[in-house]
Amino acid sequence: MIDKLKNLKITSISDIKKVRSINELDQLKSDILGKKSQLNAILKELPTLSPEQRPIVGKNANLIKIELEEAIKQQHAKIIKSIRNAQISNYNKDHTIPTTGIDSGHYHPITIVTRKICSILTKCGFSIKQGPNIENDFYNFEALNIPDNHPAKDMHDTFYLKNNYVLRTHTSPVQIRTMLQQTPPIKMIAPGKVYRCDADASHSPVFHQIEGLYVDKQVTFADLKGTLEYFLRELFGHDKNIRFRSSYFPFTEPSVEVDVEYTINGKTRWLEIMGAGMVQHNVFRHVDIDPTQFSGYAFGCGVERIAMILYEIDNIRLFYENDQRFLKQF
Repeated sequence: MIDKLKNLKITSISDIKKVRSINELDQLKSDILGKKSQLNAILKELPTLSPEQRPIVGKNANLIKIELEEAIKQQHAKIIKSIRNAQISNYNKDHTIPTTGIDSGHYHPITIVTRKICSILTKCGFSIKQGPNIENDFYNFEALNIPDNHPAKDMHDTFYLKNNYVLRTHTSPVQIRTMLQQTPPIKMIAPGKVYRCDADASHSPVFHQIEGLYVDKQVTFADLKGTLEYFLRELFGHDKNIRFRSSYFPFTEPSVEVDVEYTINGKTRWLEIMGAGMVQHNVFRHVDIDPTQFSGYAFGCGVERIAMILYEIDNIRLFYENDQRFLKQF
């Protein structure tokens, strides 16, 4: 096992040094250190080792992980420096030329897409609700059927604050607050920022979600599927292929993920944009709604990923870099 770790380290560092773009480095980071990486697979095998081997292999694996993270960090800085040097050398504008005036402002693409999504859903009868960005454990996890010992808590790469507070990892706490304040029927959406320790070409540590909730008597999965199909057709038109995949979320049962097929840079791929399902009975019990009398569905979509499809953008970070050459296109 130790030899396997050493070979993995040598191969990974060699691959890191060969990368010449941020996108490739992000993908390689996911391959090397992500949940499906060889290193993570080795860490999962630790419980099967003997008591003598376990601490040795575990220590070596963690040291190698730290070395790989540092190598990625150094390569990232090297690539950024190279890009900036190239930009400076190619920049030939004359700063002494008088300006031609100030451009008028306009909405950011994320705002444009958020307003479009909310417009479609409000036509379906959903009202808009808001909530705080800093939440306590009850609203962000426990009331959503994610107690401290629940493995699903690992699905959320959370920013933890003091006194059991967190930066919210989804806008689902707004659903909990609404159900505690209102009695069914409830039909609401919650747009807003959310925060997770994750960053690559399709992930950002700060991003935007819009989650929906419908609670009433005799709400069915057919209602959910019909609503989402209508919403996605209104959003993307009828030329995009859409698929529903069975999935798992602790706060819905049954659960699905929704993918949209799109083409960018000549490549056609599927991008997961939404999770959804029927509200889990334990969630209703946390907010004092009788699950024998009421049922409901919930869904949540990522605004940036929808914008990537609508505008054929291949890197989520373009939305946050404030590059006027990019923003002026909207």
